[in-house]
Amino acid sequence: QSVHAARGVMRIAASDGLWVVPPGRALWVPAGVVHAIDCIGAVAMRTVYLRGSDRRLPDGCVVWSLSALMRELILRLAGGADPAQVPHLLNLLLAEIETVETVPLHVPEPTDRRLRTATTLMRDAPGLDAPIPALARAAGMSPRTLIRRFQADTGLTLRQWRRQMRLLRGLERLGAGASVSEAAYDAGYASASAFVYAFRTTLGTTPARYFG
Repeated sequence: QSVHAARGVMRIAASDGLWVVPPGRALWVPAGVVHAIDCIGAVAMRTVYLRGSDRRLPDGCVVWSLSALMRELILRLAGGADPAQVPHLLNLLLAEIETVETVPLHVPEPTDRRLRTATTLMRDAPGLDAPIPALARAAGMSPRTLIRRFQADTGLTLRQWRRQMRLLRGLERLGAGASVSEAAYDAGYASASAFVYAFRTTLGTTPARYFG
């Protein structure tokens, strides 16, 4: 399943993590992955289902930065294309998928249930500011063990995980209509400029230009 945000922001949760999909992006969800989609504000969503396997399709969930052609192919297929054209459109879509750029709009969920206690706490504001000893107590382990196991399980340090979660939370707030300053402070950034820098580093432009 390819889930494209034509307008608005979506949050997609699965067992192995959380993804945020802003306008102009799409999330690929492989077959058999149980997931839930939350729409942040007013959303226009377009979905294309692909049956069968293809080496060009990712094994896990990823967020794609759509090219103009890929976006138009998704819109045409989701909008009821002529059945005679569908095989040709799908071949073009698969060719685009082979070269599409991925965007790091994902926070992984640990497999260890004790570590999940810590990520649940951090996802609930103001948990992103919770000190490591408090997270360790919630997880039932020492701070040193928490730090070591968290990185081994998720591939991210606690600091990296929090930074990514703040960016995604800020994106959600922008999608709900908040100003850049409101989104920045609600997500826990020290300043609007710090949020703009993180946004531009990930998405290649400023929030005002992107959502404008």
